[in-house]
Amino acid sequence: MEHGSAAVIVDAEGMVTGWSEGARRLTGYTADEAVGRAVRELVVEAPSAEALAALAGRVVVRHRDGSSVSLDARACPVTGEGGAAAGHVITAEAVDAAPESAGTLAARAFEQASMSMSVFDTRQRYLRLNDVACRVMGVSEDVLLGRHFSDTVEDAEHSRGFLAHLRQVAETGRPTRYESYTGAPALNRDHAWTTDMWPLRDASGAVCAVALAAFDSTEQYWARERLALLNEAAASIGTTLDVVRTAEELVELLVPRYADFASVDLLDWVLGAEERPTLPEFDILLRRVAHGSVTEGTPEAAVRIGDADLYPSFSPPAMALRAGRAVVSQAGEPEFMRWVAERNARAPEGRPQRRGVHSMLAVPLRARGTTLGAAVGVRIANPDDFGDDDVVLAEELASRAAVCIDNARRFARERSTALALQNSLLPKGLPGQAAVEVAHRYLPSGALVGIGGDWFDVIPLSGSRVALVVGDVVGHGIPSTATMGRLCTAVRTLADVDLPPDELLTHLDDLVTHLASGDSGEEVAELGATCLYAVYDPVSRRLNVAAAGHPGPALLLPDGTARLIEMTAGPPLGVGGLPFEAMELEVPEGAVVALYTDGLLEDRDRDVDHATAELCRALTAPVDTLEALCDTVLKAVLPEEPSDDVALLLARTRALGADRVATWDITPDPERVAAARQAATEQLSAWGLDEAAFVTELVVSELVTNAIRYGAPPIQLRLIRDRTLICEVFDGSSTSPHLRRAHAFDEGGRGLLLVAQLTHRWGSRQTGRGKTIWAEQPLPPG
Repeated sequence: MEHGSAAVIVDAEGMVTGWSEGARRLTGYTADEAVGRAVRELVVEAPSAEALAALAGRVVVRHRDGSSVSLDARACPVTGEGGAAAGHVITAEAVDAAPESAGTLAARAFEQASMSMSVFDTRQRYLRLNDVACRVMGVSEDVLLGRHFSDTVEDAEHSRGFLAHLRQVAETGRPTRYESYTGAPALNRDHAWTTDMWPLRDASGAVCAVALAAFDSTEQYWARERLALLNEAAASIGTTLDVVRTAEELVELLVPRYADFASVDLLDWVLGAEERPTLPEFDILLRRVAHGSVTEGTPEAAVRIGDADLYPSFSPPAMALRAGRAVVSQAGEPEFMRWVAERNARAPEGRPQRRGVHSMLAVPLRARGTTLGAAVGVRIANPDDFGDDDVVLAEELASRAAVCIDNARRFARERSTALALQNSLLPKGLPGQAAVEVAHRYLPSGALVGIGGDWFDVIPLSGSRVALVVGDVVGHGIPSTATMGRLCTAVRTLADVDLPPDELLTHLDDLVTHLASGDSGEEVAELGATCLYAVYDPVSRRLNVAAAGHPGPALLLPDGTARLIEMTAGPPLGVGGLPFEAMELEVPEGAVVALYTDGLLEDRDRDVDHATAELCRALTAPVDTLEALCDTVLKAVLPEEPSDDVALLLARTRALGADRVATWDITPDPERVAAARQAATEQLSAWGLDEAAFVTELVVSELVTNAIRYGAPPIQLRLIRDRTLICEVFDGSSTSPHLRRAHAFDEGGRGLLLVAQLTHRWGSRQTGRGKTIWAEQPLPPG
């Protein structure tokens, strides 16, 4: 029977007893549904009497989907036994008028559509499929008709979603669109489908079926996926300035959406601080920094994380690095098979070899004209080979990742340079002195802004005193570290002049102002610093402190109580024009002075007063050593993720008792010089330092004589027995002596030169009431 013709057998009572395949195609009713029904139930408009008499005429038949089908029918009577009428055999053909009827055109459009089209009844059973739908399902229409959809597919998850939408249309009568990514019985891989579903209604308007058209949108789906992958790469790659973590982020993005296995291998120099070498012409040594796989344990990896591997010239990574572009290799290519065999031969024991590897893509990581390494993607379970679109995507991802890796490399190099510079400037071993016991900690910032300019120092001063310094330079990185080095040197230079803390900060402020102005005279923004300078005298047990924009120190007393030292902090260094104010307090022996930078207390969303209270509580912790107290303070007070450098300096005070200090008031009379020498000699004898008597007599004689002759009362002589023997002469004049070389016929001018040659070092310092000239000499052996 032709596609457009049908045959029906009707008995004498008008009941259908026979139904051809052509009749099913024209009306949509199967033989089971038509046989046994009255023929009038299938006819919308019966033939006229004349047509029946001529056994021919136009018949309008009701289609199963509710539409009407016009047929040219011919009836042939059938005679039974005895010549009785037994019924009719009716043959019909679709009306092929020109132009064709809408029903015929719609049927042909359904059959010949380029997309998969199907019709289901309201119970989700197949009623009709076009040729494309049959090819997708892999069977003919006869096999599927009347079967429930869920019985014809294996993907239960997809079946549930598809059926839910079919039921929704049947129940609500509203069209819908369903997007899915799944396989099909006749397809060897998953496809993306965009399916439009709409209801079919009978003459009464009731939903009698659901039709659908499924469009294979795989290409559009992957285009959207590639675009989404690029957008995600912008947000997920380079979240930290860490080379290894950036490589891991690239691998996490590629697996499993883009590749079944991916790896990132870098040239060794990228992970170090040295300059880049020339890329080898043949075999290339790369170091594995990250890899990932859809299979747990990454069995495809022949190289472990952190290991170096020599990639031969024929390998895809080496070819990609030399070519400067992506290289795609497929199964069957000699070089590809050779590479896979070489990898399998080197697979770690107990790991499965690379089975089923059919496509590989290697892309160089290049940034700012520099080759950093290579990224490799491998497809095993994914049936699609890498194509041109994959190459474009890989090169775009690699370009973004390479810039982030290069940024991380540059940051790591600058950070290591700044840290090395800062460590070289910070004191390695604090100088020996008897005034305080010290412990210190320096923690560089782990934040992306880089190393800051925090610093500290302990500087021995004359008269057994000691200077405690802590400071913080504005900014981060090498510039702030260089500025820190300048300030650290300047403080040591000014401390050697023995300036009081407030005067020292004034000179330091001038220096920062000059540094900020630069050689061109233009102001350099945000160049400034804070500093706290304290001087402790173990003889008087007094602490003299001044600050330039820096938090005041904390004080732990021997009775176990701790508090902040109340003081007026001047402006930060570099502001200029404003004075600094020093404050002085007496500190008992055994007290702990804590100097620190603001990174210890300040952080985002942190209450500084609460952090200060935590610092005071931490200082009172019962510990055995000052080093342990440093660790306790950091553990209790340090923010969880410090955003700035932290410097902490703890100093436990000591005192020089009366048995180690001798003081005499000197009458301003030259005749009293001999008595001063005698008193000094007797004191040295009492200390057991008779060997130092000769030099000490000469020093005392010279310094006391100069004070009487050129100074002003009151005059005082003091001997201090510390790690050195210190001789000090104080007078009320502010005029400082100067060392000069006397000419041959000069009667004087050789005294200070003699003192300088006989002692270890000498100098002068200004006080609020005059000046002090001092000289140190080493103690005799034993």
